Amino acid sequence: MSKNIKPFMGKTILIIDDDSRNIFALSAVLRAKGFHCLTATGITEAFSCLNSGDPIAVILMDMMMPEMDGYEAIPKIRSFEQWKNIPIIAVTAQAMSGDKEKCLLAGADGYVSKPVDINLLMDIIAQFI
Repeated sequence: MSKNIKPFMGKTILIIDDDSRNIFALSAVLRAKGFHCLTATGITEAFSCLNSGDPIAVILMDMMMPEMDGYEAIPKIRSFEQWKNIPIIAVTAQAMSGDKEKCLLAGADGYVSKPVDINLLMDIIAQFI
């Protein structure tokens, strides 16, 4: 492991992904690292989580969702003053040339492709916590 988990203990991550298998896998790994995980399968559910009062340290955003994709959802989240500074990491199966730049242009603070390299994800998260 590249980082000590103590800085992550009790921090809340919101995982937004329409695939329950991805949510399950990411949640399991992140909980083992000390995170509290909230999950949403779409942007409507994500807004409920954001409004829950739980302080969100980081959002992991699937970029390809049917209701509203991450490219639309990130600017929508950023439009609210109370959430505009929450780090958002794009998590996507889109790993072609230019996809990282497209995610960052949409407002993501970081990018990781699927299948997720957990060590890389933890290094990215550590930049923001």
